[in-house]
Amino acid sequence: MSRKAFNTKTVSSSGPYSHVTDAGDFLYFSGQTAKNRLDVTEDLTGDIAKQTEVAFNNLFDVMADMGVTEEQVVKVNVYLTTMKNFDAMNEVYKEKFSAPYPSRTCVAVLELPLGAEVEIEMIVKK
Repeated sequence: MSRKAFNTKTVSSSGPYSHVTDAGDFLYFSGQTAKNRLDVTEDLTGDIAKQTEVAFNNLFDVMADMGVTEEQVVKVNVYLTTMKNFDAMNEVYKEKFSAPYPSRTCVAVLELPLGAEVEIEMIVKK
């Protein structure tokens, strides 16, 4: 299998990884946080809805660069630093997708890169 990796100009990488890897029929999008957004300078600490919105915007920007849309998303993984933020994240999530919703996993983790409170990654079928 050959794979191709790509980066976009609107978001940064907080480590040695690519924003998306093209693996044939599927695109694997690396996790994004609000703190990866290059043009967001405000402190979003504690505003999980806004952080979720920006994380999705980051992913959708990379998706647009790859020529795919949210209708092609088959799997979403959400990482929260506390499940107390689940409802606020879920409200934004419901605005980003429509039924039938993609498969999803949501887990709580001890901490995330850059001090983020939510990180989201996706798999898209081309």
